[in-house]
Amino acid sequence: MQLPVVPPAFDTLLNATIAQSPALLTRLMRSVSEVDGQGRYLHWDKLRHLPAPDGLTSEQWWLGIKLARHKNFKSLPLRDRNGAAFQYSLPAIVHKELHWLDRNASGSIQAESVIANPQTRDTYLIRSLIEEAISSSQLEGASTTQNVAKEMIRQAREPRDRSERMILNNYQAMRRIREFRDEPLTPSLVFELQRILTDGTLDSDDQAGRLRRADEPIQVVDNVSHVVLHVPPPAEQLPARLQALCDFANADATREEDANTFLHPVVKAIALHFMLGYDHPFCDGNGRTARALFYWSMAREGYWLAEFISISTIIKASPAQYGKAYLHTETDDNDLTYFLIHQLEVIHKAVTALHGFLRRKVQEISDAEQMLTRNARLKGRLNFRQLALLRHALKHPRFAYVIDEHQNSHGISYDVARKDLLFMADELKLLTKTKEGKRYLFVVPADIEQRIRK
Repeated sequence: MQLPVVPPAFDTLLNATIAQSPALLTRLMRSVSEVDGQGRYLHWDKLRHLPAPDGLTSEQWWLGIKLARHKNFKSLPLRDRNGAAFQYSLPAIVHKELHWLDRNASGSIQAESVIANPQTRDTYLIRSLIEEAISSSQLEGASTTQNVAKEMIRQAREPRDRSERMILNNYQAMRRIREFRDEPLTPSLVFELQRILTDGTLDSDDQAGRLRRADEPIQVVDNVSHVVLHVPPPAEQLPARLQALCDFANADATREEDANTFLHPVVKAIALHFMLGYDHPFCDGNGRTARALFYWSMAREGYWLAEFISISTIIKASPAQYGKAYLHTETDDNDLTYFLIHQLEVIHKAVTALHGFLRRKVQEISDAEQMLTRNARLKGRLNFRQLALLRHALKHPRFAYVIDEHQNSHGISYDVARKDLLFMADELKLLTKTKEGKRYLFVVPADIEQRIRK
């Protein structure tokens, strides 16, 4: 990844235009908006290659855009390493995405029935936690495959290497977030998150659960070009910056003293994500901690559907765009709008992907149920968990299930998981029970379809 071209200095463009033609400045202020003709909120790095409106140079067009943005900017109580405030705007695309999320991810919306149903929601919650843990860790260099990582978590086995340890740590951190989502954010809670995320993966265990020191300089460097993309604030600023971030996270517009700092809850969650990544306060685990804070903030503000999505899965598909969103903000007047738009698109895609996944799973369960309704011996005798397992079994002959894996996949007790599998093996003969050492294996027989129809 290359650094974006830094925009021309606003003051220089403004003074040159005033000296050249006050009438031109008036035209720019009246006719140019903060977005291009397609509604895109563009950085100079891209806009300079596009044809400018009639009669304008690229620099004059950019000046008009910046004049429109300055008029709409809102400052945040968050500052860069030099003390300048971060700011954001709310172009139409942001309003549109925030409205969509308010309707589809919060409050008492009519959710997919399998999420609203207490008997099935844990199954899909665990699936999403696993998905986010894997993708977030892979973004930071974990190389374990999806299937191996899922098998490790569901079977509760010990990690075999650093990559698997990163993924398990991320899974445990995501579960921990659910426990303190109603508590105010404090530096100690952020330290705990980072400690969980980096346990057993650091060069020195001493680097867990604390801020980096002055003798531990850190830079964000592109892995391919080796270009330095970002230099975080110095270590001596970090304690005050982390406290300021916690104060920002805990501000409540319903309280009179915080009323002047209100901003949309999703904007706040995204800003937390950005700032932890910008500050890079730890020796390692900064990206994972930043994304974890996003989930904490969304859950705290009532966007409960966020528990079931994986933003890292979407980010992992286009990691360069994620990096550019940071760089565009940092190179253009601390304009957080670039990162805000990128993350709103990511969240939208993640929510849409979740609904698509749930529709497919509901259809698969329905197909399995229809198959069983034609079988008087099996009709009505399998619960949701057993139906899901049966659907999987039909696609994976000779697959071996274990009690721990079934338990961890559905968030149930060991005894309930054991009864589920024993019933399918001993009573219905849909699985073959064998033993490996001290544990039972429940194997899918090659003739499972014939057994169902029998």
